[in-house]
Order: sequence, then structure tokens, then C-alpha cells
Amino acid sequence: MKEMNALPKKIAVLMGGPGSERDVSFATGRGVAKALRSLGAEVTEVDVKGPDFELPPGTELAFLTIHGTFGEDGQLQRILEQRGIAYTGDGVAASELAFDKIRSKEAFTKHGITTPYWQIVTVGQRPTIPIPFVIKAPREGSTVGVHIIKNEREIDAALADASKYANELLVEKFIPGRELTIGILGDLALPILEIIPKGGFYDFTNKYPFLNPSAGGGAEHVCPAKISEEQTRAIQDLALRAHRALGLQVYSRVDIILPNEGEPTVLEVNTIPGMTEVSLLPDAAAAVGIGYPELCARIIELSQKRKGAKQ
Repeated sequence: MKEMNALPKKIAVLMGGPGSERDVSFATGRGVAKALRSLGAEVTEVDVKGPDFELPPGTELAFLTIHGTFGEDGQLQRILEQRGIAYTGDGVAASELAFDKIRSKEAFTKHGITTPYWQIVTVGQRPTIPIPFVIKAPREGSTVGVHIIKNEREIDAALADASKYANELLVEKFIPGRELTIGILGDLALPILEIIPKGGFYDFTNKYPFLNPSAGGGAEHVCPAKISEEQTRAIQDLALRAHRALGLQVYSRVDIILPNEGEPTVLEVNTIPGMTEVSLLPDAAAAVGIGYPELCARIIELSQKRKGAKQ
């Protein structure tokens, strides 16, 4: 376990946010706050509803647990930098890039990262990729504005919904296969975790069944995934390369599809992945003996290292 004297004493855990993942963020934030208190930190939980949030006097570090809009997209990072407050995770530019699914795709293509074939459509255009394909709002998190299109009848309604979030939409070829996610801590790729949803795809209901128990969601997490040693190494290397292609240094969770035939392919990278009781990153860390409090401590240590390197 990391020594607490290496960690800041006064930590504000920023949670909530104005986006669509507010409830999930509270679950993550409370978990992180509890873990940091167990390490001896003086922790304040801060409900962030917009840019005018207040931090307690003497705050040494903001631990960011706001998923999606405002938390992962560089806005919160920019405000904290303007205030001179250190924070966890990556900086403004890398956060903005990783959060934007279209710009991420461009970076993957530039760096030779395998990713599903894709195109951009604007409002009023129709995709030309053959069905099945996936429509994604480019700057939303946690499957918000995501639609898997399996027949022609579904296209118009999906485009209309996704267009609520953006004028430009990402459309990518739907690749069936095993859903994998790989946590990255600095230069370490954690064991591969396979997600087996109880029904449909790994949508909001299956990710966070505790938010809506009556919906019957949930998913089985298999970690380490039952994949050969050689292929495991190749997938972990791909995940690390995707992380670095976006300029990330601290931590992330890389979502990858392993097709029944063909090469593993990167879908996206999450820079503030969920850390709730049913989340993927803590599960993967636990598989190599990194408990929840130590995971939080490592995120702080890597964040301080990034900030030190920048200076």
C-alpha cells in the first residue's frame, strides 16, 4: 500500500456534473471519497452542477469523478488550471481529444490503431456504410446517443435521437464479437476484462443496474478474460498504443472488440472510467492485487507525475 504521506492531505472529490451521467458520477465519487478517507486524507465531497462550483479553502487536489460531459471533455480541467488547483487524470488537450469520438478516430487512423471503418454524417445526411452499423453522438459518454442499426427502419429514429446531441455524428461499421475492456495505469495495461451483457449490448442499463433495478440489467465480468497468452499480450499492447495515440499519460479504460474472425479493434478510450461498485477498472485492478484504495492512490501518484513532467 502507498504511504499516505506521499498523498495530498486535503482532497476535494468532484462529483455529479451537469451531464447525463450525474447519478453514476455520485456512485463513483462516494466510493473514491470513502477509499481516500481510509488512507487518512481529509476529503470533501463537492457536488458540481456547473462552472461556478466552490472548493474548500486549502484544497491541495481535486479528484475528478465526473463522467462524460463537463468531466471528461476538458472543461473541468481548464477551470481547475485557471484556479491553480491540481487534479487527477490527464490535461485539457488530451481530455478533449479522447472525449471526441470523431477526433479520436482520426488519431487512431493516424497512428495505425485498428478501429472499425467509419464515416461522419451531418444532420440531413444518411450513412452509406452497409447495415449493420452504429450511430454515435461524438461527445457524449456511457452509450448516450448510441444506436446499433440492424435494419433500414431503425435509421431515421436513431439519427433523430443522436442529432439532439450534435450536428455531426459518427457512423461506424458494427463488428460483432467479444466485448473487452483494458484498464491502463500509466505504462501498465491491466488484465483484459470481458463483458458479457445479460441482454442486448453493454448499454446504460447493463452498465449500471443499481440505478434502475427493475430494468433487470447487468453484465458478467470475466477477468482475466479467457484468451490465449499470446493474444492477451497483443490486445494489451493495442490498448496501450491507443491510450498513447491520444496523448494520455495517467489512466484510462480502452474498449476493444475481438471479432470471431479478424484482428482486435479499438472502439474508444474513457479517461474518467466508472469506479462504482460494479465498475470495470476496479475489477481489473483487483485481478492483479491492486485494491480499491490503492487504485485511487496510484491515480493520484500518476497525476502528480504528469503535472511534474509538464512543469
